[in-house]
Amino acid sequence: MIKVTLKDGKTIEVENGSTIAQVAALISENLARVAVCAGIDGKLTDLGTKITADCTLHIYTLKDEIGQQALRHTAGHVLAAAVKIIYPTAKLGIGPAIEGGFFYDFDFSTPIKAEDLSKIEAEMDRIIKLGGSPEKKEKSRAEAGRILDAAREIYKIEMLSDIPRGEKITFYKIQNFSDLCAGPHIPDLSRIKAFKLTKVTGAYWKGDAKNKMLTRIYGVAFDKASDLQDYITTQEEIKKRDHNRIGRDLEIFTTHELVGQGLPLIMPNGAKIIQILQRFIEDEEERRGYLLTRTPSFAKSDLYKVSGHWSHYKDGMFIMGNEVLDEEIFALRPMTCPFQFLIYKQGIKSYRDLPIRYNETATLFRNENSGEMHGLTRLRQFTLSEGHLICRPDQVQKCFDEVLDLINFVMHALGIGDQVWYRFSKWDPNNKQKYIGNPTAWEKTQDEILKVLKRRKIKFEEADGDAAFYGPKIDVQTRNVYGKEDTILTAQLDFALAQRFDMTYVDELGNKAYPFIIHRTSVGCYERTLAMLIEKYAGAFPVWLSPVQVAIMGISNKQDDYVTHCTNLLTAAGIRVHKDIRPEKVGYKIREATMKKIPYMLVTGEREQADGTVSVRTREGTDLGVIKIEDFIATVKEQTRNYR
Repeated sequence: MIKVTLKDGKTIEVENGSTIAQVAALISENLARVAVCAGIDGKLTDLGTKITADCTLHIYTLKDEIGQQALRHTAGHVLAAAVKIIYPTAKLGIGPAIEGGFFYDFDFSTPIKAEDLSKIEAEMDRIIKLGGSPEKKEKSRAEAGRILDAAREIYKIEMLSDIPRGEKITFYKIQNFSDLCAGPHIPDLSRIKAFKLTKVTGAYWKGDAKNKMLTRIYGVAFDKASDLQDYITTQEEIKKRDHNRIGRDLEIFTTHELVGQGLPLIMPNGAKIIQILQRFIEDEEERRGYLLTRTPSFAKSDLYKVSGHWSHYKDGMFIMGNEVLDEEIFALRPMTCPFQFLIYKQGIKSYRDLPIRYNETATLFRNENSGEMHGLTRLRQFTLSEGHLICRPDQVQKCFDEVLDLINFVMHALGIGDQVWYRFSKWDPNNKQKYIGNPTAWEKTQDEILKVLKRRKIKFEEADGDAAFYGPKIDVQTRNVYGKEDTILTAQLDFALAQRFDMTYVDELGNKAYPFIIHRTSVGCYERTLAMLIEKYAGAFPVWLSPVQVAIMGISNKQDDYVTHCTNLLTAAGIRVHKDIRPEKVGYKIREATMKKIPYMLVTGEREQADGTVSVRTREGTDLGVIKIEDFIATVKEQTRNYR
């Protein structure tokens, strides 16, 4: 008999050589019926695995994410089986489960298109209806090599060579299809109640642009048919909110192949929203004691060598010049901190001068991989609300608290305060190459941040090894419409760079001392924030953020002069207005303004012209009746003032 410790801490005894499925039956009949895979001492495996030593055992069902991953992984193998039946010459790549779905990479002799997915789905459906259990077979390395060589599976042969010596090599067979795979899989194909192939894209083998481009087929799979319908409904909602589509439809931004990936062209509507945001942020920062700076977009490599970015961040920078030709090397800035540090160094600072707060609306540059570009969320050039607080050690908690207060204020002003959460990113003491400084400094600064979080009663999660190379940080997280987690802004506590730049102040005793630095952004990357707001509001921005707040039109051209008069009144009041005096029917103009998601439409006829009024309707189709133009102006101005 051997001892098995279950996930609730209880221990049971089972016969040596019992399978996990048999252990599940010993625990309960219901568990045996719903179990799909398990973990032995933390290593995932199938229910057919035999237990031969004392261990901890976690049995997973489809209520667990790990169980769902096993189901999606099995669906990926069904996809591969179907592809090999329809396209026998296709070569197999990798096929893992991913968050929310699965994919499989193939090398097709003739490229396939999205229209081909339906016939692959039909074949997958046939395979699932035939049923059966994925069968696990352990092979020697030599035997596995012969099998893959005979099948001419060149990518699988390469995967085999990547498996460490001494590690078990397993194949899984689904009906007549066999594939090199570590598992685990669900015990029966009948557990897959619904699935759908979602898209076809290209993907470099092993994610390396130097390798061949393969065809990646994505899909989703569920253990309930209703979950697939929920997924389809969700995808329809995503399409309605996708900033990439809405942003182009509303002429907020566009892209062009002559410019390049990650370099969007912000159109007048988008530029106006960013201008509104920038003015809002800079005014609020000034109110809170920040000093505005403007610094160069590039600098000599010497600057980045002092800051440490050259050794820690060089691969992510755009570099100009050639060291081989003995040229001076420059790089576009990935952040403003080294520049603002040099501003601080102009003149002697006393302890009474601190804290000093610098802010800047900065254009930054990051050499992102082409495959990571997407809309406005991952760019090579972007604009950041960057800032640095330089403070004494005794001011760290207060300054970090005011940074979090500013972030909280901005998030709620934008209407997304309830959609973000906080992540405390700490250092990894075992990764000495990534981090500078000493353990004592790291522990002290992390403790300072922790105290602020607890005092503000902020809920947060911890992430070891995600800190910046010079100090711990708070990341503000959210999810985009696709469910992907994004970091929208950060606040970082830095105990190291002041010494690197010899940034000092004279303390109370007249001695030279080094300050602490807080790197922070108040709204993050303006382009990414714009993308988030497009998705949050599906393009129907709040009145204060709308690039055009009012569209005004007459029933006929007889009202053109009155429309112009009202336009002038609105403009003078600081309201952004579109005057529409085109020779089109008023119904057409209203529909067009509604499609552009303009908050208000004002219609004037002979009666409105005579009375000094306007007929008001909203983009939602609500008729607000006839209102004096002065009263309408007061209403919009009040809405704009009270956006907070």
